[in-house]
Amino acid sequence: MSIPQSGGGPIERFEQLAEYLASGCKPKAEWRIGTEHEKFGFLTDSHLPLPYDGAHSVKALLEGLRDRFNWQPVLEGDYIIGLSRNGANISLEPGGQFELSGAPLASLHDTAAELQNHFDEVRAVTEGWGVGFLGLGAAPEWTHDQMPVMPKGRYRLMTEYMGRVGTHGTQMMYRTSTTQVNLDYASEADMVKKLRVALALQPVATALFASSPFFDGKPNGHRSWRSRIWRGLDDARTGMLPFAFEPGMGFQRYVDWVLDVPMYFVYRDGKYINALGQSFRDFLRGELPALPGEKPTLSDWADHLTTVFPEARVKKYIEMRGADCGDQPHIVALPAFWVGLMYDDAALDAAWDLVKGFDVETREGLRVAASVSALAGEANGVKLIDLAHATVGLSHAGLAARGLDEERLLAPLMQSLGSGQVQADRFLAAYNGEWGGSLAPLYQAARVV
Repeated sequence: MSIPQSGGGPIERFEQLAEYLASGCKPKAEWRIGTEHEKFGFLTDSHLPLPYDGAHSVKALLEGLRDRFNWQPVLEGDYIIGLSRNGANISLEPGGQFELSGAPLASLHDTAAELQNHFDEVRAVTEGWGVGFLGLGAAPEWTHDQMPVMPKGRYRLMTEYMGRVGTHGTQMMYRTSTTQVNLDYASEADMVKKLRVALALQPVATALFASSPFFDGKPNGHRSWRSRIWRGLDDARTGMLPFAFEPGMGFQRYVDWVLDVPMYFVYRDGKYINALGQSFRDFLRGELPALPGEKPTLSDWADHLTTVFPEARVKKYIEMRGADCGDQPHIVALPAFWVGLMYDDAALDAAWDLVKGFDVETREGLRVAASVSALAGEANGVKLIDLAHATVGLSHAGLAARGLDEERLLAPLMQSLGSGQVQADRFLAAYNGEWGGSLAPLYQAARVV
């Protein structure tokens, strides 16, 4: 989840909303890679989630990173809720998932080094604590009541609202973790092509990175329960964005959709003001019930953009949002997969050729199939294993064309394509075999720190 945004001053013209997105356009030489991942902290003796407060806790970890490694604290009231340093941020998800939002970097090798450094720092601070971190898409055993609650006003508002819309909102907030990559676009046309490819191929990412076959202490019938949760969250702000494939798609069309998504909050003077279910269109007219007579700023617009959760999201860049968190090689393979497809013109054109014939039902069917069956899934005659082979091949070629020896970072995906088995399949096989139906060994098998 995002920290408060700094988007700019008053909105005086409606056109500023689309112009805000358009301001993200960059020449190819300035394109960067921003990788985010979340992980579950746990106590190694009890396997319970890491609490916010205490000697060995989320708060103590944040303070240790601040004191030992020159991170700057992010506070909400008296609580430390995050850190920042050199363009990177560490933040907390609602249930204490510990998130690194990496700096914008030039190469995937830089991304891999950043991740290793982060793990090294976390390991140094927590040495001797009896604490570990899991790279999984969903908490395998913990109930909602066992999850710690982070002291963030945004999450208090969202928790109440999630209980009124959809069926799985609080599960998403407190008991899932993801890996994402943020990539740049050159122009409105480039954004549209990348968004369409990103949306159509998110099911491939969901399948390749599926790592959440357990929930509430048992197999859940899905390879990616995290993906299943997103299908039951809030239809107004999630999904595959069918309108993005229609004629006339562009920055303004995306703005129109976001404006119709109900608001969560307005951030003022360090506090989150309840605007649940209210309209940003009313806000533009100075008619928001939460702040009568007040009109929004671009910072408010930037905040509102963080409250929509489609499978690929547009800000001043595009976020790829379909993957579970996984082990360290998979965390690096996710940005490698998308950079190979998105940052080479030939690979991007070929990827669009692969998916441009898919209709709405096929795209949604693949999304469901990936969640349930990973690489064994199919929809309308499209087999995910075949689509994944083709897509990873294009990504490999795109990375090779960059000439930076980045294609070797796709190795975990190549292994899955060779075996037809992803992380979730391997965990299930162990659970049904050598683990004897116990999830206790999972805490070591899926541990990243």
